[in-house]
Amino acid sequence: MSKSETKARAGTGAPDGQSPAAEVKTAMAGFISEFNNFQSDIKSRLQKQEDRMTMLDRKSMIAKRPALSAATELDAPHQKAFQAYLRSGDDDALRGLELEGKALSTTVAADGGYLVDPQTADSIRSVLSSTASLRAVANVVNVEATSFDVLIDHTDVGAGWASETAAAAETGTPQIDRITIPLHELSALPKASQRLLDDSAFDIEGWLAGRIADKFARAEAAAFISGDGVDKPRGFLNHPTVDDASWSWTNIGYIATGVDGDFDSTKPSDAIVDLVYALNAEYRANATFIMNSKTAGAVRKMKDADGRFLWSDGLAAGEPARLMGYPVLIAEDMPDIGSGTTAIAFGDFGAGYTVAERPDLRVLRDPFSAKPHVLFYATKRVGGDVSDFAAIKLLKFSVS
Repeated sequence: MSKSETKARAGTGAPDGQSPAAEVKTAMAGFISEFNNFQSDIKSRLQKQEDRMTMLDRKSMIAKRPALSAATELDAPHQKAFQAYLRSGDDDALRGLELEGKALSTTVAADGGYLVDPQTADSIRSVLSSTASLRAVANVVNVEATSFDVLIDHTDVGAGWASETAAAAETGTPQIDRITIPLHELSALPKASQRLLDDSAFDIEGWLAGRIADKFARAEAAAFISGDGVDKPRGFLNHPTVDDASWSWTNIGYIATGVDGDFDSTKPSDAIVDLVYALNAEYRANATFIMNSKTAGAVRKMKDADGRFLWSDGLAAGEPARLMGYPVLIAEDMPDIGSGTTAIAFGDFGAGYTVAERPDLRVLRDPFSAKPHVLFYATKRVGGDVSDFAAIKLLKFSVS
């Protein structure tokens, strides 16, 4: 066989005249070329990413670079405008803002004031809620009017047994009482010097929120307990009190300790037990004790007939202490133990006391009245009163 015939037979089956080995070699060369291109592209992308990270790292290391804000970009113009108004009285930026929401906007008010921005108002609300005052256990409602009406049905429908043939007699009709809770204006007037406001390192919003929250919390706590209702909420201790045996609507019933200005030394815990069971069972399920720290110090020493303490501390963090299984709210505005005082209250305050408030908080900047200081006049409208006289009982330190 000649050499030309051998070459012809070796190329049999290949349309382009190449042998299978040559085809494989060509395919491998193409694959390696594509892989090299892919590898080069990956290296290029990684290099670009590394260059970008290096650039960001160098920017973050620049001296005195301000920290990145945790707030959203939508809040930034609002914060800047409010800061400008508080520091210099410039309200142009506030007028140009368009914010959604009715309760906490920065629209110009009729009296020239502005509603506090949402971040500051949230800080004030959280402090008020966590303050040891009646607000923590009372019924809190938001209203858009000058007063809030509570409708109470404190009577029952008459009923009687009927036979098959006898005519049914007319029974009694329930009576509904209306309790009106007017809203009063709570105000605070802190001030700061203009030089202090010009200092960029001064946290004006934190300072303002703290001052207003402290003022409002202390004023509210006192009014909800002992306020006289004149230009302030009416506290539950301001209502007439009667012996629980002769209790009637519009009065608050009390249990006497049997000793003037103290507990009965022979059986001091009996007064606490009598107070608990003077409240109807329907209210006891959500009832709370209210007393100040001095009274709590005397009560927590009490033991029952078997030598067990009536007082028990909370088992978990944030859980209130309990007296006879019911939570205890320490409110420093409650009176101390003394002659004829009602130093301990027990009841379902969610049903027995209502706090009505408007959700907006106003701040008016006054740079003229106390120069060189700037006054910040903050106002909030709030009211409170007893809404169910049967839901609250008192312990009176008296003979009868």
